[in-house]
Amino acid sequence: MKIAVLGTGYVGLSTGVCLSEIGHSVCCIDVDEAKINRLRQGLSPIYEPGLEDLLVKNTALGRLHFTTSHKEAIETADIIIIAVGTPQGDDGAADLSYLVQAAKDLSAHMKPNTIVVIKSTVPVGTNDYVKCIIEEHTNTPFKMVSNPEFLRQGSAVKDTMKADRIVIGSQDKEAALKIQEMYRPLGVPILLTNVRSAEMIKYASNAFLATKISFINEISNLCEAVGANIIDVADGMGRDNRIGAAFLQAGIGYGGSCFPKDVKALLHTADSYGISFDLLKNTISINESQKILLYQKACKVLGSLKNKKIALLGLSFKPETDDMREAPSINIAHLLRGAEAQVVAYDPVATENAKKVLGNTIEYASSIEEAIDNADALFLVTEWQKFKQLDLVKVTQQMKQPLIFDGRNCFSEEKVRACPRIEYYPIGKPAIITGKDEIN
Repeated sequence: MKIAVLGTGYVGLSTGVCLSEIGHSVCCIDVDEAKINRLRQGLSPIYEPGLEDLLVKNTALGRLHFTTSHKEAIETADIIIIAVGTPQGDDGAADLSYLVQAAKDLSAHMKPNTIVVIKSTVPVGTNDYVKCIIEEHTNTPFKMVSNPEFLRQGSAVKDTMKADRIVIGSQDKEAALKIQEMYRPLGVPILLTNVRSAEMIKYASNAFLATKISFINEISNLCEAVGANIIDVADGMGRDNRIGAAFLQAGIGYGGSCFPKDVKALLHTADSYGISFDLLKNTISINESQKILLYQKACKVLGSLKNKKIALLGLSFKPETDDMREAPSINIAHLLRGAEAQVVAYDPVATENAKKVLGNTIEYASSIEEAIDNADALFLVTEWQKFKQLDLVKVTQQMKQPLIFDGRNCFSEEKVRACPRIEYYPIGKPAIITGKDEIN
């Protein structure tokens, strides 16, 4: 099939590359000429494991193309996939301005009976809204399909090629079946629904997962208070098939481009229909509180943080991505600087994006060793694999004080206790202190 993809952000690029990998002819469109030029050179603008290799491979095979011309990509396309951003607006609702512009842009060039697919995350009713916009700008007959994405940053290629399910929502059975055929080479389960159900599935899924995270974080705080161990508690809960182990890892809150804005967008939709969705309000509140937990722990242990060197390991909101959107590191850095601490951060891939958010308010190290050297405390913010493999003995020897505040429970109790001199403060578990007399 000939497919045009509007938008080369995280969703658009991942979708376009993977569809070309399964044999389709794909042309990705973006108005950013510099980005398109880089993509033509085989350079991905986002960090996503495995994506750039597939980009280079399928460009060389002639199945994947990039352009700034809507006419070039759309006039021969059988299917047009809209994958532009829908950022959060000031009122919490999704900002649909990019989507509206995409609808106007494609309407001038599409051929009769083209299928327009909305993959962007959009509120219930948006497909109908976009259909009206296109109809206002063209008399060409077309069909609409809702096909929400369920990609996790850091594993987008895997999530596309081995998806749990593909949701296709349409009022036109023929259009739905054609999109089903587009995905057939993947061999994954496909759910056919009406349009509004497909739109709701995306938001309901993300809101549920965000709520699950906030729930386990509240349980972890209770575990600390009563002397229980959240690792054991989560393990015991996760072995119940009705609950499942995924998203039961206690930490310092969720971030990224999806959960924060999608939860707020669903809450905005509920409010607009007169539904008081208190559970979502609490999910958001708990998450905001969790983001500052490490700072609160450090204040309790150290007292004043003024002129203390605090090493931050990890800046991105999760490992295997350079995305800084809604990352807990932002809240932590601002609080530490407000307390007049010296903040030195290291992240394997997110430093440049972090500079766009935090600027020169903190220092950026080029290595773990540089960040922790002579530090008064270490905050583990993102659970990169290289951080989980750290030699704690060497780390604490290099620090001024062997204080570690672990926001992601990266280390086992056995590994921590093997360290002769450490103060270790995890999430939802008792603190571990060894060599107490030697720690100042």
